[in-house]
Amino acid sequence: MTDTSSALRIVWIYPDLLSTYGDQGNVLVLKRRAELRGIPTETVRVLSSDPVPEQGDVYLLGGGEDRPQILAAQRLRSDGGLKRAAEAGAAVLAVCAGYQIVGESFGDDDDNPLPGVGILDVRSGRGETRAVGEIVADVDPALGAGRITGFENHQGRTAVGASARPLSTTVAGIGNGSGTEGAVQGQVVGTYLHGPALPRNPALADMLLSWRVGELAPLPPAWGERLHEERLAAALQ
Repeated sequence: MTDTSSALRIVWIYPDLLSTYGDQGNVLVLKRRAELRGIPTETVRVLSSDPVPEQGDVYLLGGGEDRPQILAAQRLRSDGGLKRAAEAGAAVLAVCAGYQIVGESFGDDDDNPLPGVGILDVRSGRGETRAVGEIVADVDPALGAGRITGFENHQGRTAVGASARPLSTTVAGIGNGSGTEGAVQGQVVGTYLHGPALPRNPALADMLLSWRVGELAPLPPAWGERLHEERLAAALQ
């Protein structure tokens, strides 16, 4: 989407399965930061019983427990709409369980590999310990999103393949488990950051918006950035 006279379509994938940690906040902040710039939006809430529309601009997937994660992956693979939308150039933000789902494979309860949606070249398994706590990471400078912060609560360990690259380098916390956090491939982003991620990191929200509407007008610094700075300072204490 480059024509701001039409609505930016935000597609919230499977909130009945993948919204464990208040992930609706990602939807609300993306919508608000667009509308503050005069960009109209439309939010589409897609339940796990619904087909995934292919005409969205930004697709959001949240976190979930093991069983809902497996069911969500099965339904998304069978439906195919998310994969076709991503291949057509839509932006995708997938968090925690959603991050693992959009990859090539992820582990079940016993760490047996299960197929993912295959729109991000990552493979996830289970680590020996659980990553719980604040995480701080520096985003790939080419993406222009600066330093990000969030809360992680996962046992996943994720290897980033050759077709993708890490979203960021960890300053504090576990992330992928290799000194990096998240992954990006084209306009598909995966991350372990809760908080939710976009309310805590407005620059990340603006990055997704800019991919669909082009250069963004600046917003007053106090809108969202203050919370980001406060969270960042607390996480580094």
